Amino acid sequence: MLKLSKLTDYGIVVMTHLAQEPYQVHAAGDVAVATRVAVPTVSKVLKRLSRAGLLVSARGSKGGYRLGRMPAAISVAQVIDALEGPFAITECASDGGSCSQESHCAVRANWQRINDTVWHALAGVSLADMVMAPAGESVVPVSAITVRPARRASR
Repeated sequence: MLKLSKLTDYGIVVMTHLAQEPYQVHAAGDVAVATRVAVPTVSKVLKRLSRAGLLVSARGSKGGYRLGRMPAAISVAQVIDALEGPFAITECASDGGSCSQESHCAVRANWQRINDTVWHALAGVSLADMVMAPAGESVVPVSAITVRPARRASR
């Protein structure tokens, strides 16, 4: 099973919350209450996302964080990259040179293709999409999604 870290899951929950009111400045404590995520975790997530340019921070008594771009312009892949680093399913799908099998690996190119496919799928889902959960349904945390390989059609 592919699984994102809890911090990244919480980051997507936080970003989805902020995307509901993209122009409003949100204090970390208010975000924590609204998302039911602990204040220290929310603060850590907000700082990392701000450093990545996905959020803008404002200081002062009415300070806090707001989205750096409109929700439709921020993808789930960008949030994952900001919190986990560059997306890679396997070590060889990231920067080369870190695997002793790399020079003679028969599946490296296929792992890269799979990695690109999954990343493009995540890049195709924006925060605006995450906010638009069907009526009566809550947004599913990304860590609850299991990616399974597609089955080949038999001929």
